[in-house]
Amino acid sequence: MSHGMTRREFVKKGLTMIAVGATAPSFITRTALAMNNPWDVTQVTSRSGSPDDRILVVVQMGGGNDGLNSIVPFTNDAYYRARPNLAVPQKDVIRLNDDLGFHPSLAKVKELYDKGAMAVVQGVGYPNPSRSHFKSMEIWHTADPEGRVVRYGWIGRYFDSKCPVCEQPTAGVNVGQSMPLAMQAENGMGVSVENPEAFQWMSAFNGIGAREEQELFRLLNAPAPNEPGTIDFLRHTAMNAYVSSEKVRDSVRAYKGGIEYPNTRFAASMQLIAQMISGKLPTKVYYAHMTGFDTHANQRGAHENLMEQLADGVAAFYKDLEAQGNADRAVVLAFSEFGRRVAENGSGGTDHGTAAPMFVFGKALKGGLYGQQPSLTDLSDGDLRHAIDFRSVYATILDRWLGADPQKILGHNFDRIPFI
Repeated sequence: MSHGMTRREFVKKGLTMIAVGATAPSFITRTALAMNNPWDVTQVTSRSGSPDDRILVVVQMGGGNDGLNSIVPFTNDAYYRARPNLAVPQKDVIRLNDDLGFHPSLAKVKELYDKGAMAVVQGVGYPNPSRSHFKSMEIWHTADPEGRVVRYGWIGRYFDSKCPVCEQPTAGVNVGQSMPLAMQAENGMGVSVENPEAFQWMSAFNGIGAREEQELFRLLNAPAPNEPGTIDFLRHTAMNAYVSSEKVRDSVRAYKGGIEYPNTRFAASMQLIAQMISGKLPTKVYYAHMTGFDTHANQRGAHENLMEQLADGVAAFYKDLEAQGNADRAVVLAFSEFGRRVAENGSGGTDHGTAAPMFVFGKALKGGLYGQQPSLTDLSDGDLRHAIDFRSVYATILDRWLGADPQKILGHNFDRIPFI
């Protein structure tokens, strides 16, 4: 297609614009919403033979989660010396073994841990860590501490590697206003959704005339034989946008529910993802967000609340997928851009640190603790030393869950962690 803009450029630019919702120009709204393509869907499997209906849900804990108060080394005197005010009392810790335990606000996910449906990967980080929110988050999103590839994210590169169903723009769905760097792809795969009812073709009319214009749109964009490639593609994209945006709304409307979710923004995001999963959308990766983890001051109550939001939201989501019969299809990966320093500060909080645990949830996991709790005495400038590169976690997910080639996507061959 050589008519001023290639098909790839059109899709990429159109979907970038549609991510902002109703503010996109009318032409883009009508022709580049480009949800799943009912004419292009094929039933395929990945390179490892894993089924193409597997789903990854990424949860971003923005701000830098305090790993030491999430997975508590409750028998370590150095922990209590470093945090005379912030340390979780031994009596309150939910014990995982003789040395480590959950923060008490993580009680709901302890139930998943006991089922083998939760893995905790300890001491995760990367070489030469940055304590800048912006830089460290960029590194986690691109999986590129050396700064070689900053335009595209690790999930976006997975889309570009031709994952199953990844010819479809809804290979990735971000719940939020702006597309995270992690999902940026050369081919423009991925959309951002906040309100499914607003995620649709928009009429230029209000009230009288809207239905007639909608019908005219359908007629104008119906497939026609022997048309030039450019026109055929535009018709194809526009009609697929119309059909599949309806499918998103229909899947959410048809959601049976019955599972009670907490009244939090994060839980609402997880419920929306559960609704879309129940509608069997051909989405490989969903992305959800939490914020507020930058706890420099008055950390105790704020962090307790965040841990409860995370645990209760994930637990409700898991229960929902179990009720749907989809619990074995999804893995939830929760990360933060860095942990906090070992010692508390003078404001009742903790400052930017380095290594921290990652959490993985899912019925198909081999749950438990992985890696070693970093030493609290052998520190690097007051920070924990990482033992597991976060790209090993990504490589494990890519290889053993999504069936992709991690070396092709991450640029190196990283060790796998046996939680899958």
